[in-house]
Amino acid sequence: MTGRGNNNKFSRRNFLQVAAGATAFTALPAARAFAADEKATGASDHVVDVAILGGGLAGLTAARDLQRAGCESFVVLEAMDRVGGRTLNHDLGNDQFSEAGGQWIGPGQTAIADLTRELGIGTFPTYYQGKTTFMAGDGQASVDLGGTFGTDMKIAAKLDELARGVPSGAPWKAERAAELDKMSLGDWLAQQGFSPEDRIGWSISSFLTGGVMPAKMGFLHFLSMINSADSRYDRLDSIKDSAQETRISGGSQVLSLKMAEALGDKVRTASPVRRIRDWDQSVVTLETDTGIVHARQIILAMSPAMCQQIDFDPVLPTPRQELQRQWPAHSPARKVAHVYKKPFWRDKGLNGHIMQAQGPIFWAYDNSPEDASTGVINAFVAQSMLPADHQQAEKILSEIYARALGEEALHPIQYHDHDWGQDPWILSCVSAIPPGFWTQHGEALHPSVGRLIWSGTETAGIWAGYMDGAVRSGHRAALQALNNLRRSA
Repeated sequence: MTGRGNNNKFSRRNFLQVAAGATAFTALPAARAFAADEKATGASDHVVDVAILGGGLAGLTAARDLQRAGCESFVVLEAMDRVGGRTLNHDLGNDQFSEAGGQWIGPGQTAIADLTRELGIGTFPTYYQGKTTFMAGDGQASVDLGGTFGTDMKIAAKLDELARGVPSGAPWKAERAAELDKMSLGDWLAQQGFSPEDRIGWSISSFLTGGVMPAKMGFLHFLSMINSADSRYDRLDSIKDSAQETRISGGSQVLSLKMAEALGDKVRTASPVRRIRDWDQSVVTLETDTGIVHARQIILAMSPAMCQQIDFDPVLPTPRQELQRQWPAHSPARKVAHVYKKPFWRDKGLNGHIMQAQGPIFWAYDNSPEDASTGVINAFVAQSMLPADHQQAEKILSEIYARALGEEALHPIQYHDHDWGQDPWILSCVSAIPPGFWTQHGEALHPSVGRLIWSGTETAGIWAGYMDGAVRSGHRAALQALNNLRRSA
């Protein structure tokens, strides 16, 4: 897939709906057959049809699909003591939340939008009305960007044209893959004759989109991300009509919380899988911190980098081993939230958005609740430029906010600080794919190995790396597991 117009979106969405409906009818007899077989042979109640590793959006979506298709023989094993994966809410009190991880949805992200509606969860627009403040050294300026990040449209047009030839789910299959994968985004930008000011803007954009500076971002990968957004860079890197346009009522983690609640005791938290044995046999054995699990199909709804922490016996095929070993896990991200009595900056014609060329803030933005009953400024910050001590970090950031927004910023009523790099079960928020990676390792990303089905947002056909990609990958993995079970019945 390259460019995707409205007709393609419509047909793809209808296909998924039809496939889900067909699965509900065709998989049910197979699920009943397995249950009857176990009862007749006394095989054991300890063998489940499907074991899902990961209780984030991908894993829980897969579990929900299995249950809706009539399969009740499954378990979700989550290493952490909570569900949600790379989505996490800070509870601000009074039923208000601020997100520490992934949080936005936008045009074309139909999978997560559909899930939100099905769960009865509302959405509301990201606030961007007013002026954005740019800071560099002692200077600053406030500009009304109208919901964009001030993208150079000529450069965006060049990127759009190149992105049309790079399939988002399989960039290594692009006709010019070998050529484009040799360079970084920084290499390509250097050829465009940018001014130093323009380079600063692109550096911020690269970090927010992919977790690294342009010099470490593979150009082929960057183009595949644009391809997900209908090959329109402005849909990837803005707020209005873009991937950052819409927020989820109750915070993004609420999606996983509601799915897990409905699944009940089929979800086991604090159950990391340490070893997977006999993945090439009819029944696979998983060794977890809470006991042994036997299953016929395994869905690994987790980052390839985290798969590397599991001991596989027998060892995985070399291409898959190398993909996991080389998968980048160096984009941890640190995200903070200042909470105020009200969003005072709005009364001053400011939107609360701050970009800093020389300092710890990549991007700060208004993350207040829909009713604006409190004011919240969230920010992506540079770990190396802030002390680890939260009290000190809060003071430094408050002083920067005071320069940009006013003296009221010196007096937050709450401060929240989450460094994803300190979470042993996450390590990296996004996958900053470097130059040369896809053409060398891409072919090993999707194919299942024995009874192992690879899932997680990184495997999505479109919107890989986003919440929408996670949901899509969960749908695909569940369908694949059900079809495998039917064929082996």
